[in-house]
Amino acid sequence: MGRVRTIQRGGSRFYVHPERPEIKVPGVTSVVGMLPKPFLMFWAAKMTAELAVDSLPFVAQMAERDRQGAVDYLKGASRRYTKMRADVGSDAHDLFERMIRGQFVGSVHPDLAAYRDNFAAFLEAVNPRLERAEDVAWSDAHGYAGSFDAVLTVWLDNDGKPTPDRSGTPHLLMADWKTSKATYPDVALQMSAYANADRIISPDGTSEPMPEFDGAAVLHITPELWEFKPVRIDEEVFSFFLALRKVFTWDRDVSKTVIGRAIAKSVGSLVTGTQRRAK
Repeated sequence: MGRVRTIQRGGSRFYVHPERPEIKVPGVTSVVGMLPKPFLMFWAAKMTAELAVDSLPFVAQMAERDRQGAVDYLKGASRRYTKMRADVGSDAHDLFERMIRGQFVGSVHPDLAAYRDNFAAFLEAVNPRLERAEDVAWSDAHGYAGSFDAVLTVWLDNDGKPTPDRSGTPHLLMADWKTSKATYPDVALQMSAYANADRIISPDGTSEPMPEFDGAAVLHITPELWEFKPVRIDEEVFSFFLALRKVFTWDRDVSKTVIGRAIAKSVGSLVTGTQRRAK
């Protein structure tokens, strides 16, 4: 069996079936992206306004030389910030995987040092056992796939608190690392999709059934703090993800087929005989 490849189409990520490349399914994050996010419009406007006010002389000088360049500079404020945060998050995820696999991590970029220290504190306080990391969850039944951060065994006491000496009851958890400013509810949709997929596909292409999970948890980690929080991935949560999966098909496929060509239309303004003779 071949490995799973990904491609980008129309701003969405698709996973290519390892044995049947004609089958391409949307990524979990692209499906969750179907959620309406009206707050983003106001956030992007705020980012642009703040950049304009904070760099007013510079923008004014730029506009005198290149008006369109100044416009592009301002309207790209939110995109540049998002890319910068994504780059930091990607680097942090790479760091976390190395650490949880037991690799020694010494000096890192200053932007990552606090993430390293807080992840090390999480490992000491919870002492999880890594079962899988960065493998692909594939749903044959519902047609989606996605790369999850980790599957962990965590030992918990009767109150649901970790026992780092592993004296508690072992729980198999789907786990996710988040480096954003806060944890948001859509992480439950994402993790329920992974946990309810049919199988796991390893980097070498081997496949095995998705295990039964005792639950899920998200590690929210920033330069200032870390928090390990339980996340619901039950049938109700998963049903909302499946609704978004249908919305994805509507948006990318079905919506393009529902309006046909005009069967009657205007033919332009009437030209009278007098107008024709006058030409």
